[in-house]
Amino acid sequence: MTNSDVSPAARLLEKAVNIEPQEIRATLTSFAFVFTLMAAYYILRPVRDAMASDWTDAEVSWLWTFTFFFSAIAVSLYGGAVSRVRFQRLVPSVYGFFATSFLLFYFGTQVAGDRVLVDKAFYVWISVFSLFHISVFWSFMADLFSKTQAPRLFGFIGAGASTGALVGPAIPAFFSGAIGTDNLILIATLLLLATIPIIGLLQNLKTSDLHNEGVHVSSNDLEFIGGNPLSGFVDFVKNPYLLGIGLFILLYTSISSFVYFELKNLLADYSRAERSQIWASMDLAVNSLTLLIALFVTGRIASRYGLPLTLASVPVLIVGGLLLVAAAPVVSVVVGLQIVRRAGNYAITRPGREMLFTAVDRETRFKAKPVIDIVVYRGGDMLNAWAFTALTTGLGLSLAAVAVVGAAIAALWAGVGIYLGRQFANPAEESSQ
Repeated sequence: MTNSDVSPAARLLEKAVNIEPQEIRATLTSFAFVFTLMAAYYILRPVRDAMASDWTDAEVSWLWTFTFFFSAIAVSLYGGAVSRVRFQRLVPSVYGFFATSFLLFYFGTQVAGDRVLVDKAFYVWISVFSLFHISVFWSFMADLFSKTQAPRLFGFIGAGASTGALVGPAIPAFFSGAIGTDNLILIATLLLLATIPIIGLLQNLKTSDLHNEGVHVSSNDLEFIGGNPLSGFVDFVKNPYLLGIGLFILLYTSISSFVYFELKNLLADYSRAERSQIWASMDLAVNSLTLLIALFVTGRIASRYGLPLTLASVPVLIVGGLLLVAAAPVVSVVVGLQIVRRAGNYAITRPGREMLFTAVDRETRFKAKPVIDIVVYRGGDMLNAWAFTALTTGLGLSLAAVAVVGAAIAALWAGVGIYLGRQFANPAEESSQ
């Protein structure tokens, strides 16, 4: 493609994102893909969260525990599908399956006399979906783009998730009163089904535009990925590189849980309406900030300074933020930390983490990655929730003292990020040791 063939909008995109002309269609289509996914999820999430107010803390805690175990089962079944389903049908089948499940839940809400069990099952299933759908998406992206393209493009593609996270909640916010929460499930189902033709288009663009047909695929790998359905779990525990990614996520969930519980406790004296307003304002700030950072900053950080600094930058900020919380444990400080943590994760840490998977083979990407993204993540949520309770209720630590513990964890998190970034840049180092 010559310069004369490139539109003014494409030239602007090239300057803003550091994108090559032949990458534009695939990148914009990937942006649209994750936008649609996240819009569907953010329509479903308030439906789920509205249910939780009807249950006690103990009931919700048990639902979190069930979420962990069902996540592990779902990943195992997905590993079996990876082994048996033709690769080109794998990713669309995943989203088609979830769309069908949501349709069944909708009909369940219409015919069930007592909705409690249906609602609780829906709560758990959305929690499984919340990590599964985005993990599969990034597996697909790591298979679509090369190792050299990912640092430049994943930040911009990740901005599609932030845009969907801005648009999606507007639908229940403005229309749930008129159409009812159950009908929101149908809207999200239609959006999920709309991703299936997008996936087919991207599979064609991988060859026609990106010319990446040989990047991750061998000649005997085009039909079925194959392998043991549980090999993702085995590969995870045997591979130091994957264990490092798992530790990185586990430490992230520690910080996430600590900040969430600290904020929850500080907001206990506020009314439910005031708490809702604060959480909604944080969502708006996080998604807006994430969009700006992902569009104009992330790709340049990763390309110019490398993955070690990219992965360590947000944890270092969190160390400072938690020390500030220890000095001034008030609502405004913790709210600010929560905004920085979430925006930094969505815009920088998550795309950087996904770049790590462009350095592994296809079976690892589609089997071990969900183990890390879903089972390790949900296990970390469960363990860290109990750890926070042990520190505050069991040991009687103050909010400030817990913040100091969190700062130490964040420092370790930064160190793991530096290690992983170096292994990504120099994979031979580990094998030569």
